Amino acid sequence: MDSLITAASRALAAGDPLAALNIVALREDPPALALRGIAMAQLGDLPRAKALLQRAVKAFGRNEPLSRARCLVAEAEVALAARDLGWPVKVLEAARRLLEDHGDRLNAAHARYLQIRRLLLIGELDDAERLLAEQDPAPLPPALRAAHALVAAGIALRRVQAHRAQAALVRAQHAAREAGIEALSVEVEHAAQILEAPVARLIISGKEQPLKLAEVETLFASKALVIDACRYSVRGAGMTVALATRPVLFHLARLLAEAWPGDVSREALIAKAFRLQLSDESHRARLRVEIGRLRSALQPLANIRATPRGFTLVAEEVALLTLPVEDKHAALLALLADGEAWSSSALALALGSSQRQVQRALETLASENKIQSFGLGRSRRWMTPPVPGFATILLLPVSLGNG
Repeated sequence: MDSLITAASRALAAGDPLAALNIVALREDPPALALRGIAMAQLGDLPRAKALLQRAVKAFGRNEPLSRARCLVAEAEVALAARDLGWPVKVLEAARRLLEDHGDRLNAAHARYLQIRRLLLIGELDDAERLLAEQDPAPLPPALRAAHALVAAGIALRRVQAHRAQAALVRAQHAAREAGIEALSVEVEHAAQILEAPVARLIISGKEQPLKLAEVETLFASKALVIDACRYSVRGAGMTVALATRPVLFHLARLLAEAWPGDVSREALIAKAFRLQLSDESHRARLRVEIGRLRSALQPLANIRATPRGFTLVAEEVALLTLPVEDKHAALLALLADGEAWSSSALALALGSSQRQVQRALETLASENKIQSFGLGRSRRWMTPPVPGFATILLLPVSLGNG
């Protein structure tokens, strides 16, 4: 590696892409193409960065596997920044293994953190946590130690573990300060703001109040029966009953929680949960069946008792936790609120929905001026500025089985 390439590499490592470009802007050899691509990525020109890195991968070819693998890792990072979650993960894993086998442990660790960040975006928290546990950040340089701590904080945030997230962010802040990279410090600061913003609304006996993440964590650890409208589950006594795949049961549980300690009439339950008007005995029979299923699902957390006019939830304390903004497309808006430009295919992957369903939702939100798009066809991207006043961490999707 010549001295100019070395100097440009050091500039990029220090977070100074303009200095790197000044050194290699006019060069067309593979290492210069790769460094120019990384510089453009740091400057935010992701399409140009992607094109340069692809040229570098092709120029290195099969005869220089190590350099080619490093370019593939950089290309994967650009894809992640562009929210191209469909970028081939097997290619990244192959590049990581090659780097590991050749003793390039720093770039191999960087590739691993990219894999974990992708899993975090699509809600695969168990897999993300498993891979993170395999990484020892101690021997890594400050920038990668900050990346490790940021990923740990992200997992803790998604699991509603505010104290673990706070500790991880402190580690990330120290590492970012040691690295001296301003963009990294800004990323840590942005993550820390989530802990200080309301993430949900608490409703008890008809009274509402906003909650921060630490307060949600405390609520989950209390003796209260929590009807969690953020994750479509019921929590209590250290147990969680997932009802995301049983929407009618969750809707009934929410209606009962809203009325607690009072009851809800049969007419209201049928109208709101089934979207029907009580007109004959078949509707009452269906309600009895669904209430029986809900009663069975909630054992031993709570009981449901019949009253002369309807049903009531029986528990010492019942709390309803709702989204800070109740919107049909709340999870979609939460993903877009990170300020990045998303493709409809990436949003579909993150939400576990069909691309066509996501496209219809995007068009609806665009018609309501809640989001905006740019580009055409496959290059079309969607984004929205962060919603002021609250954090959206509890709106983000989590794969069933993660909590």
